[in-house]
Amino acid sequence: MKKLYNRFKSTFVELNPQLKKYYVFLGASLVFSIGLQIGLGYLGVPWFISIGLVMAIFILMPMILRRRQMSGMGNSGGDSERGGGFFGTGLQGGSSGIKYVCLVCSNKHKGGACPRCGSKMQKADF
Repeated sequence: MKKLYNRFKSTFVELNPQLKKYYVFLGASLVFSIGLQIGLGYLGVPWFISIGLVMAIFILMPMILRRRQMSGMGNSGGDSERGGGFFGTGLQGGSSGIKYVCLVCSNKHKGGACPRCGSKMQKADF
């Protein structure tokens, strides 16, 4: 048992801090959900209502926390607005959209073929 504990401890120490925080939250919400299930059972609430309530809490809490974290990244909470998300906080430096650099003549332009030489060989310049 001690060997298993040491292996878990070494694996947990090497985890990404955000992933570690998520696992701790997941465990805490599971313990809270089970405690709520037991408490509602003692109060006489039918099992199917208490299970539904616990599942709703267990599913909705991570969604609420994720929305709160995304709004902290610069997004005001709406999904249609720019900001937050996988590619950073939206537009940087006042530039609008993606610029492309022609691989033949090194001309910077917006999408499509190069207006200078007509080549379609280009790379994205963020």
